[in-house]
Amino acid sequence: MTVSLANITRDARFDLLGIGNAIVDVLASVPDGMPEAEGMVPGSMTLIVAARADALYALLKQPQQTGGGSAANTCVVASMLGARTAYLGTVAEDALGVAFSADLVAAGIHYPTAPLGADRAEGRSTARCLILVTPDGQRTMNTYLGACTAFGPDDVDADAVRDARITYLEGYLFDPPAAQDAFRRAATIAHEAGRTVALSLSDPFCVDRHRPAFLELAAGHVDILFANEDEIMSLYQADSFEQSAERVSQDVELAVLTRSEKGSVAFRHGERTDIAAAPTSIVDSTGAGDAYAAGFLCGLAEGRSIAECGRIGSIAASEVISHFGARPLADLRALVARPASG
Repeated sequence: MTVSLANITRDARFDLLGIGNAIVDVLASVPDGMPEAEGMVPGSMTLIVAARADALYALLKQPQQTGGGSAANTCVVASMLGARTAYLGTVAEDALGVAFSADLVAAGIHYPTAPLGADRAEGRSTARCLILVTPDGQRTMNTYLGACTAFGPDDVDADAVRDARITYLEGYLFDPPAAQDAFRRAATIAHEAGRTVALSLSDPFCVDRHRPAFLELAAGHVDILFANEDEIMSLYQADSFEQSAERVSQDVELAVLTRSEKGSVAFRHGERTDIAAAPTSIVDSTGAGDAYAAGFLCGLAEGRSIAECGRIGSIAASEVISHFGARPLADLRALVARPASG
C-alpha cells in the first residue's frame, strides 16, 4: 500500500536515499558507427561479462573514470542542490570499490554499505560501465555488474530507509531476483514509516526483461515513477505516449515522464503539468535522467509545486548534458536561483 505525498516534508535525517548499482563509469568519445560495428544498439544499455568489459576497455582512447551508477548520480546531483543524501549499493574490496566509496563520501553522501568480503564477492569485482559517446552526444552503455549482483534484502539499511523522506529505487538494479526482493523490503519499510518511494525505470530493455515484476512494483509499492517516453511505452506496451501516460496515472500517485527536447510531463491525481526543457547544447546525454530526477525530488522534498520541481529537474539535466560526464560542473543552486530569461 502506497502513502500520500502529503507527508513528504515531514522531518527526516535524509531528504533522499538512493538504492542502486554501485558502478564506476568509464567514459570515452568514439567515432560514428563504432557501437554498431561492435554489435551494440546505439543509445542502449547492455549487460556484459568481465572478459567483454576488458576487451572493450582496450578499444577506448583516453577514457575518463568517475564514480557512477544511476541512483548514485542522482544522489550526487541532489547533494549539489543542497539535499541531505544517503546511498545503498554493493562494491567489492578492490581499488574500484575504494574509489567509488571515496567519491560518494567526497560528495557529502552517507554510504553505510560495507564492501563485500571474499565469501560474498565470489570472485566478482566492483562494477563498471563503459560509456561510448558518439559525436551527436548519444551514449551507448556496456555494463559489467560484478559485485552489484550481490545486493539483496539484507543489504537494505532499515534505519536509513526510515530516516529518508524519499527512497529512490534504480531500475537497473532490478535484474537479480534478490535485488527485486530488496526493493520490496525497502518499499515496505518506507511505507510503514510513512515515507515515500520513488522508482526510475532506467532503460526500456530492462523493462522488457522484467515487465510483470515492474508492473507489480509500480502498482503496489511505488508512489512516484520516473520514466522516459520509450520506457513508459515499453512498460505498458501501448501504441502511444498518451495511452501509456493514462495507464501509469492509474498505478502511481505521481508519474514524471521525460521526453528529451519536448521537455517533460507530470501526472498527479489526473492533473497534467507540462514542463519545458531548459535550453542547452547537447555534448553528452549521459546522466540526463539521473540529474532530472535529482532536481525534481529535491523540489518535492522542499514542498515545492510540481511545475517548480520540473523546472529544477530540467535545469539540472540541461547542465549535465552540456559537457562530458554525468556529474554537474556548474553551481546548480546558482542556476536554479537565476531568474528565467525572456
